[in-house]
Amino acid sequence: MAKVAYGGQSYECGENSVLDCLIAHGVPVPSSCHSGICQSCLMRVVGGEVPEKAKAGLKPTLAAQNYFLACSCYPEKDIEVVLPEAGMGKLEAKVTSVEYLNADILGIRLKPSRLFEYKAGQFISLYKDETTARCYSLASVPELSEELFLNVRKVPGGLVSGWVFAKLKAGDEVTISEATGDCFYVPGNPEQNILLIATGCGLAPLYGIIRDALVHGHQGKLSLYHGSYDTGGFYLVEELRKLAQTHTNFSYVPCVSEGEASAGYAQGMVLDVALAEHPDLSGWGVFLCGNPDMVNAARRQTFFAGASMSEIHVDPFQSAYSTGIC
Repeated sequence: MAKVAYGGQSYECGENSVLDCLIAHGVPVPSSCHSGICQSCLMRVVGGEVPEKAKAGLKPTLAAQNYFLACSCYPEKDIEVVLPEAGMGKLEAKVTSVEYLNADILGIRLKPSRLFEYKAGQFISLYKDETTARCYSLASVPELSEELFLNVRKVPGGLVSGWVFAKLKAGDEVTISEATGDCFYVPGNPEQNILLIATGCGLAPLYGIIRDALVHGHQGKLSLYHGSYDTGGFYLVEELRKLAQTHTNFSYVPCVSEGEASAGYAQGMVLDVALAEHPDLSGWGVFLCGNPDMVNAARRQTFFAGASMSEIHVDPFQSAYSTGIC
C-alpha cells in the first residue's frame, strides 16, 4: 500500500487520492473543485513518481518540474510531496562580469557556489540584503555556460537596480535564490512553430529560451519580436542577428513604437507587428515577456488568433518585489 510523505510525516494513502489522504490527516492543502479543473491543489513530487493521470491538464512546463494535481493522484508507489512554494533555498554566487548592454540595462554574469539546476527563461531572486530582493529572469542556457546571465534594467529610485548599477562589480559575492518559474522551453515537439514577443528587458528570458530550443535541435519556426520606444532601447542586437544568420528557422524583428525606425527595424507596436505577420497561431507555442499591459493584451490576442491557452507562456515584469521598488 502506497505511502505519502509530507512535512516529515508519512501517511498511508490506501485507495484515496493524495489530496484526500493529506486532508484526512489534518494537513492543510489548498483545494477547491476536487476534480482536476481548478488546479488549486497543485503540489510537487520530490521523491518517487506520480501517475501520468495526475498531470493531466497541466502546462508541459509544470509537468516538466514534477508538479501534479493532488486530487487526481492515486499513487501506486511511495512518494514524497511538497507544496509549490517549498524548496526555494538561497545560495551564494560570485559576480564574474558586469557590462552595459545599453544605457539602461546591465548584463550581470554570476557563478553559483554550488551545482545550480535551472531552465533557461526561469527566474531567480537577487538579494541586496536580507529583506530586499528583486526577481530577474535567466538569459543563460545551462548547456552553453556554467555562468548565469541576468539583464538588469535601471529603475529611478530602485532599491536593487540602483545598488546593482552603483555598487556591483566583478569579484563581488552576492546571494541569490534557486530558480523557479514556468516560462521555459520543453523539448518533445521540435516541429512546432513558436512566437516570442518581448518589451524592454523582457528579452532576457526569451534570449535564453531561443538558444535552449536551438541547442535541443528545434526545427519549427522561432519568431522573435522585441519592442522598444526607440532604437536606443534595444540590446543584444548583433548577437540575435548572428543567430538568425546561422539558423534559418529563427527570425528576429526589433520593433520601434515611437521613434523613427531605421533600416533593419520594424515600425509599430510590437504586438501589432507580430500579429500582422502571424495572424493564425493555431498549433503555435507562444512566449510573452515584459511590460504587464503588453503581456496581458498579447495573451488575449494570441489566444483569439488560435493559440491554445496551455501553449501560451507568460512572464510579466512587475515594478516592485519584496520590500521595495526594484
